[in-house]
Amino acid sequence: MSGPVSPSGVGRLELGWSGVAGLALVGGLAGVAGWGFQRVFAPADLLRVVAVAAVVPVLLSVLARNRPLWLSLLVHAVVWLLIVSATLFHATALGGFLPSRATLSGTAGGLLNSWRALLTTILPAPGEPRLLVAVHLLVWLAALAGAELVLRSRARARAVPGLPALAVFAVALPFGVDGPGSNTSVAGLLLALVAALVVVRAGRGGVWLLAGVPVAVVLGLAGVLVAPLLPIAREPYDPRTLIDQPAAVRFDGVSPLDRVSAWLQVPTTPLFTVKASHAEYWRLAVLDQYDGVRWSSSARFQPTGGRVPSGPYHGRYETVEQTVTLEGLPGNWLPAADRPAAVSGIGVAVDGSGSLLATARGTSGRSYRVTSYVPRPAATELREAVSAGPPPALPPKIGVFRSLAQRVTRKAGSPYQQASLLEHYLRTSERYDVNSPPGHSLAVLEYFLRSTHRGTSEQFACSFALLARTLGLPSRVVVGFRPGTPRDGAFQVLSGDVLAWPEIQFRDLGWTAFDPTPERSGSQAQQDVVSTAVKERAQLAEQIGGATATKPKPSATPATDAGDGAARSPGPSIAVLASSALGAVVLVYVLAAAVVPVLRRRRRRRGDPGERVMGAWRQVREDLGLAGDTSLTASEVSDRAAAEAGSEVSPHIRPLAELVNYVEFAGLDVGPDVADEAWRHSDAVGTLLRRGTPRLRRVARRLDPRSLRPRPAFRNQPRSPSFSG
Repeated sequence: MSGPVSPSGVGRLELGWSGVAGLALVGGLAGVAGWGFQRVFAPADLLRVVAVAAVVPVLLSVLARNRPLWLSLLVHAVVWLLIVSATLFHATALGGFLPSRATLSGTAGGLLNSWRALLTTILPAPGEPRLLVAVHLLVWLAALAGAELVLRSRARARAVPGLPALAVFAVALPFGVDGPGSNTSVAGLLLALVAALVVVRAGRGGVWLLAGVPVAVVLGLAGVLVAPLLPIAREPYDPRTLIDQPAAVRFDGVSPLDRVSAWLQVPTTPLFTVKASHAEYWRLAVLDQYDGVRWSSSARFQPTGGRVPSGPYHGRYETVEQTVTLEGLPGNWLPAADRPAAVSGIGVAVDGSGSLLATARGTSGRSYRVTSYVPRPAATELREAVSAGPPPALPPKIGVFRSLAQRVTRKAGSPYQQASLLEHYLRTSERYDVNSPPGHSLAVLEYFLRSTHRGTSEQFACSFALLARTLGLPSRVVVGFRPGTPRDGAFQVLSGDVLAWPEIQFRDLGWTAFDPTPERSGSQAQQDVVSTAVKERAQLAEQIGGATATKPKPSATPATDAGDGAARSPGPSIAVLASSALGAVVLVYVLAAAVVPVLRRRRRRRGDPGERVMGAWRQVREDLGLAGDTSLTASEVSDRAAAEAGSEVSPHIRPLAELVNYVEFAGLDVGPDVADEAWRHSDAVGTLLRRGTPRLRRVARRLDPRSLRPRPAFRNQPRSPSFSG
């Protein structure tokens, strides 16, 4: 590809077919390596970066191939900055010819800080320019380095232009450890492209290329099959362990639990609307810490590109798609059915409970979409539920609450029955009163339980959670809303629909909701879905000991989804399994064909001197492909060797035949020096045979199934006084 040096001092570089193919391959390698970030970013966001960054540098390098390298690199830097400005930041200055100051600032900030932002984000990360710019630069540099190496390098290592792409893929792997999907297929494709690059850069004819195709395919399959078995795949290194995970956004100054009483005093304020297939309870905030004065959240929120990590429950559930439009809801908490799995249309941060928090203020009027998997555990699962562990630390002076809880649940036979009896007690012994004083401190809750016996869902939920903790049940308080009023194909949620409820964590079931709040006076059973759920849970409670238990859920209709739930990824198809099995068989066979002859040759070199001499002769016959034909005389074997590699083999094969004659027929003892001489002749014959045999024929002979079969000991040569024939 390189010609004479021009007067300017730059080599005149001409492109042949191997050069064009090599450039196409390094561009493909850079693109595939960049696709290794598909566990970090959504495919749509990543594609618009990788497609440009893998192709444009190769074209620029081709155009500048006859210019000095420093000038080519300068052109790359300028064009990269212009393309990033136009495609990522969409901001230019001076009539669109130069990047704006905002673009330069965003590019610099992204290159310096994007790595840390990615390590503190729940994957996939949002497709923001400040995060994508680093990937854009890495892919661009891989394509640039590969193209320049193809065009200007004379290195004999043919795989060198592919190394920059492999380095980019090595960077992508740790960043995507916590992301969805798998990079196994990407690794296999990279190996196949590197093998193709080696074949193309060899500059051989069409037969060489034809032989290289199956090798590239086999290497790709090897990468797909072997990669999951590597220790680094089973226990991948996660750099997130080195980074402190900060809270992404600040909480609203006012807890949603403190707003319950105020919302109930003005019950007609529109807060948000939800378009969904059916009614659900809309969860807003989860509060899991109690210090005796107020319930608060210990969550560490992290930004996400839309994925919400799954919870501990993996049983039956129902998929609910929602479109939420915010109206008068204050703060930055976002409502959704539990448990959210994916969010789009708004920047969000999530915590371990699945709660959603808007990352920007001023969300009124915004709409976003949520996909939720609502748990639907079976009655038998609830009956057999066991507490998931000890509760958090309790505040001091809770003796009155512990005594009450023990008295109410003295007949319970299981943790679930304890929770059910507590729920039944609060629903039947206390009264719902929207005008009761707000608050949930120990003093307020004790006054509620011992004196007034009146309260809102704030007091009912907080009392239940505290009583449950005194029994050793892990509990928390959730603030959310009833389904709302159906209107124009959506559910209109008003401030009066606010509701707080407690949850208990059970092993294998995760957090299970209860509703200790009595029905509101004047509500109609057919309109208040809680009352319907209470009646159904009462039937279940009778089966487990007479305790009335209820779980706040909006619909009495059982889940329609059967099996383990739609969120579980389906198993591999028969076609995938069959192709994987076939690829594994091919891979094992190729490895065996490569390894078995080496082991057999090594075994023949061992033993006493006589056995080593006979092993050298057997090795020669095998190299000639005559291991299975024991009827040939030594003369015929020598003639075949001459036909394969020329007359140069005669000085080696005939002395070897004489040594074999002495050992096999004369019964003479030989020493180690004779055995060493026999193997020198055998190795020389093998080298000459390889030089004189076409490459494809050698490969075919090596892949012949007969080469894998063990041969009997060589004891049936014609008994002639010499090997002259």
